[in-house]
Amino acid sequence: MWAASVACSIAIGAMAVPLANASDDLKHKQKQVQGQIKSADHDLDESSARLRRASAALASAKAQFADAKAELTVVRSKLEAARLRDDEMQARLVTAEARLVTAQDDLAAGQDELERQRLQVTDTVTSIYEQGDPQLLAFSSLLDAQTPADLMRRMEAQNVIVGSETRAYDDLHAAEVLLQVRENEVASAKDDVEVQRRAAADHLVTMQQLHEQTQAAKAKVRGIVQDRRSARQAAGEARAKDRAALARLKKREDKIAERIQRIAQRAARNAQGGYHGDTGGFLERPVPGYITSPFGWRIHPIYHYWGLHDGDDFHAPCGTPLRASGAGTVMSEYYSSVWGNRLYLNLGTVNGKNVTVIYNHLSRYRVGQGARVGRGDVVGYAGTTGWSTACHLHFTVMVNGTAVNPTPWL
Repeated sequence: MWAASVACSIAIGAMAVPLANASDDLKHKQKQVQGQIKSADHDLDESSARLRRASAALASAKAQFADAKAELTVVRSKLEAARLRDDEMQARLVTAEARLVTAQDDLAAGQDELERQRLQVTDTVTSIYEQGDPQLLAFSSLLDAQTPADLMRRMEAQNVIVGSETRAYDDLHAAEVLLQVRENEVASAKDDVEVQRRAAADHLVTMQQLHEQTQAAKAKVRGIVQDRRSARQAAGEARAKDRAALARLKKREDKIAERIQRIAQRAARNAQGGYHGDTGGFLERPVPGYITSPFGWRIHPIYHYWGLHDGDDFHAPCGTPLRASGAGTVMSEYYSSVWGNRLYLNLGTVNGKNVTVIYNHLSRYRVGQGARVGRGDVVGYAGTTGWSTACHLHFTVMVNGTAVNPTPWL
């Protein structure tokens, strides 16, 4: 709306004729106006409701695109980590299976060794007992000893015979213990393989889920890209429509500017007419509400571009009576998609210059074009027509067709 304010006000200002040094001053102002129009065109951004919606959709699509890309990056990272984890788990499974094979081979070897030990024990014991009971033979041998030295030799022989039997049984027991150890190792290896296989199966489910999430995230990004493209196209079309609306408005403002020019020229020829004196308090406040956005150059509160706000915005709920700031004649009233219902009230000559006040965004009029109104008379009612986001009054004061700060006049 502010960019439109700049375009409209400078369009009228371009047509105004100064009261003195008309030629040179007009050329100077024309150059300023041309630069300002160019700047205003450049500054023109989302202003209409259509463009605000399109821009909001575009901003939303951009934000969603950033979020979707971040989401895709996260899912891809998780998938990559899962793949690395899968490689690690596969390696662990291979190691566990190799351990099981080794344990099974060791168990088979242990079983063979135990069987060999059993046969050896059987042969050893059988061989010993074929000679008779070792204990009885040893005892008989001791009785037959003739000398102490002979007795010692016979006792040593007895120990050898009995020791051979004992060693045979010890070797067998050791083989049995080792076989049990190997059986336990096989059982442990089997359990480890089962754990690794179960973990790999569970991880495969995780991998599949992450893969599906990745595909969904990719599809989401593609969809948002299309949404963003569509939103950008819609915003461009809305911006073009806004520019066309401003162009139509400028043509209408040019005609009004010509009328203000003629009035200003008459005032220049008759400097004695109209009001002369201090302009502070010359205008009555159009509404009792407070000023929500004053006249001046600033950052647009919605679109954040630098532009001229060519009037004061007054707090005025819908339907608030709008009063004439001074006695005058209704020059024009019309509807535009930019300013909505708009009313020009010409207040005549003040200190040799024409003063016109403008009421914008009216919900409806109370008076018509050509009507004479007195100071304080109701001319219309506040609304939110045109490029407006809420009910309020945008009040502009024009001096010889150029917007000035209304506050010093009120």
